[in-house]
This record gives sequence, structure tokens and C-alpha cells, in this order.
Amino acid sequence: MRSYLRLHILLFVYSLGAVCSKLASQQEFLSVEFFLYYASVLLVLIVYAGAWQQMLKKMSLNSAYANKAVTVIWGMLWGRMLFSEKIISSNIIGAFMIIIGIFLVVKSDAE
Repeated sequence: MRSYLRLHILLFVYSLGAVCSKLASQQEFLSVEFFLYYASVLLVLIVYAGAWQQMLKKMSLNSAYANKAVTVIWGMLWGRMLFSEKIISSNIIGAFMIIIGIFLVVKSDAE
């Protein structure tokens, strides 16, 4: 259980890279802000890469990759909270299907 909590914290951090990338795209090209946001993306990816390797030592590859799909849900939430993007019924259905899929993979991996 602790491994899954750590994994989801890591995936939350990983989703911040997409937020920084979108924020960078809204800046003037090659401006200081543009570089700062893209430096943030690189920092997130460096931290993620190292921590991901450590996570794979502690859990099965199937479970780890199945849980990675939760970043789609984080992206949807970040889009709504930070960029006023709409969440429509098909987004909610898709998120629900992702959660069900993660549950099924993790359950079958535990058996």
C-alpha cells in the first residue's frame, strides 16, 4: 500500500511537468519566463526519472505502468483548475474507465 501511495505522489509530481509546459507555451518565445517554465519541466522530468526507477524496484512493472494512466486524470483536473478547460461527460466516463482498469490490473497482479 505504501508503494502505491508513493507511486501516486510521484505521478502527481510528473503531471506538474505538463502544467509547466503549457505555461511555457503561453509565454513569449525565448523570454525569461519561457526558459524558467521549461527549466521547471526539465527539473520535474529529472526527479521523475530517478524516482520512477526506484519505484520499479519495489513493485511489478504491470502495476506501475497501469497506474501511470492516472496522469490523464491529473491532466484533466489541472486543465480545469488552472486553465478553465471544460470537463465534459465523456471525460468523466474516460476517467472512470481508467480507474476501473487500474483497479483490475492491480487486483490481478496481487493474486
